[in-house]
Amino acid sequence: MTNPLLTPSELPFGLPPFADISPEHYAEAIDAGLAAQLQEITAITGNSEPPTFENTAAAMERSGQLLARAAAAFFTLVSADASEEIREIETDVSPKLAEHQDAIYLNSGLYERFLAIDTSSLDAASARLVEEYLKEFRQSGIQLDQASQDRLRAINAELSRLGTDYGQRVKEGMKAAAVLVEDPAGLAGLSTEDIATAAEAAKEAGADGKYLLGLIQPSNQPVLASLEDREVRRRLYEASVSRGIEAGPLDVRDLIERTVRLRAEKASLLGFPNFAELIVDRQTAPDLAAVQGMLTKLAPAAMRNAHAEARALAEVAGHSLEPWDWAYYSARVRKERFQVDEQALRPYFSLESVLVNGAFHAATQLYGVTFHQRSDLQGYHPDVRVWEVRDGDGSSLGLFLGDYFSRETKRGGAWMNSLVDQSHLLGTRAVVINNLNISKPAPGEPALLTLDEVRTVFHEFGHALHGLFSDVAFPRFSGTSVPRDFVEYPSQVNEMWLMWPEVLANYARHHVTDQPLPGETVEKLEASLLWGEGFATTEYLGAALLDMAWHALGAEEIPEDIMDFESRSLVDSGIAHPLIPPRYRSGYFQHIFAGAGYAAGYYSYIWSEVLDADTVEWFKDNGGLTRANGDHFRQELLSRGNSRDPLESFRIFRGRDARIEPLLKRRGLDEA
Repeated sequence: MTNPLLTPSELPFGLPPFADISPEHYAEAIDAGLAAQLQEITAITGNSEPPTFENTAAAMERSGQLLARAAAAFFTLVSADASEEIREIETDVSPKLAEHQDAIYLNSGLYERFLAIDTSSLDAASARLVEEYLKEFRQSGIQLDQASQDRLRAINAELSRLGTDYGQRVKEGMKAAAVLVEDPAGLAGLSTEDIATAAEAAKEAGADGKYLLGLIQPSNQPVLASLEDREVRRRLYEASVSRGIEAGPLDVRDLIERTVRLRAEKASLLGFPNFAELIVDRQTAPDLAAVQGMLTKLAPAAMRNAHAEARALAEVAGHSLEPWDWAYYSARVRKERFQVDEQALRPYFSLESVLVNGAFHAATQLYGVTFHQRSDLQGYHPDVRVWEVRDGDGSSLGLFLGDYFSRETKRGGAWMNSLVDQSHLLGTRAVVINNLNISKPAPGEPALLTLDEVRTVFHEFGHALHGLFSDVAFPRFSGTSVPRDFVEYPSQVNEMWLMWPEVLANYARHHVTDQPLPGETVEKLEASLLWGEGFATTEYLGAALLDMAWHALGAEEIPEDIMDFESRSLVDSGIAHPLIPPRYRSGYFQHIFAGAGYAAGYYSYIWSEVLDADTVEWFKDNGGLTRANGDHFRQELLSRGNSRDPLESFRIFRGRDARIEPLLKRRGLDEA
């Protein structure tokens, strides 16, 4: 059978023909794509004509299309539906891809051609493309001597292998840590839907008649807010926070130590004192000191709020608190103080309505886009749904895929990724995916979401819109291909609409009676929003400062005791609360150790939130959910990708630089 990945897909928008692709096709196509792009680069460097933008920079942008097509489809499965065979291929191809990147950015002939391009007469985006390539060459080690380059290649290959191993162990660790409950009395407090889900999970695991409580990626598990049995809460909490740090085949401590050591050595080779300095040099933040200054400035106020919340919880509990008590009594305080019962909200938040009548509806009101389900198109799994996205004039923007339910073959968390990037140069339109890990309901039942899950739907859909609205020439600048500490900004802005009155009224309807969420409940919910910000900000800052602590180490400072270092770094950062673990502990901090995606960059969420909170103020001051506002945000920011400095895009959109005060007010840090 011919490998369908070796030629461009004939499906609409270049959607991969997943039904026709077998695992061996991915490996074959990636290998062919690696070889093809190297041949394309050889043609560029061997060109006898003087270097120009067209024969060098544009030629580079056109290169690697086979590889991009195969890798995008393959790594979508790695994250969302990884069989054992897919995992084995990942282990094989990841170092090859790292080696391939080095073959490009340590190619002196290619670098010299980029250096020779005359940018004086180029348009701004084209000149920026050349500048960005040159920056990546330099940050990749092109100016090192041969021995240092050889060492850098070896480090990159090893880091790729370590990241793959870490991600696979964490995925297995999350599955292995699920808590089996034999007596249904231990599930008191859970909804009927949650109990049915736990029963189905146990049945699938070979424990029919029992109940299996699965985990999500962060430390705090949502069902802790509902479980009345304190012993079951303790078991679930301890299972969550001990992932990856107990002796055995899923222990990741050896991977962490080796990863941090190699990253520090890499930074030193490239002339940086530590890996964090290297990463921040590529971001919108001016330097590491600015990032650390912001995080440490927020920590004392967050801790004061957290201690105040803890006192209120202990008063309600009537006994000293343990970490597994926090979510349970926090929910009680919210219910007693604000009359908000989060479990009672769930019947009003069915996934179908949240998505179609909420996220899609808000996008239609703001941007004029519409969503048309394409049941004729298939994703990589039966749970995946496909929509064609059309602009206000009826033209097609691309495809949106939604994959919302958890399964054993999917990693934890939520994310957006692209199968096809928009590019005028290549004539492509966007194909983007949202993945969440919502518990799949029993057959015939709706998926009822928590408020946090509703927020995640809107958040990830904000990333999707960023990709779909891309309107750039070069694939390198497309959609979410912006600095890491900017990429979360548009998605966080999109969270605003979940509580916007006309949007909330459109989707928050009881799944049985179709009655809207009562107005008094909405008012109480809004009044309660600041409750819990002490916990939320503290757990987030704990993870962000832990990330920075690991990556601010020099090559000679790597600790032997992983968990002792974690504890000391939290104390030293002023963010060690005995009842609030970091949102991610080192043993399952996939953002920073399963590849380098957020390594030394987890701070980006709150860095982006400064822009987000200021943008929300702008929308409120300018009339809110209107086409005029949406079109302005889309034109000046969402559509631009990285084709111009993202902070310049923000300034043009906002009319000035961002101010931090709206963020402090939002998180209750302005008066603490």
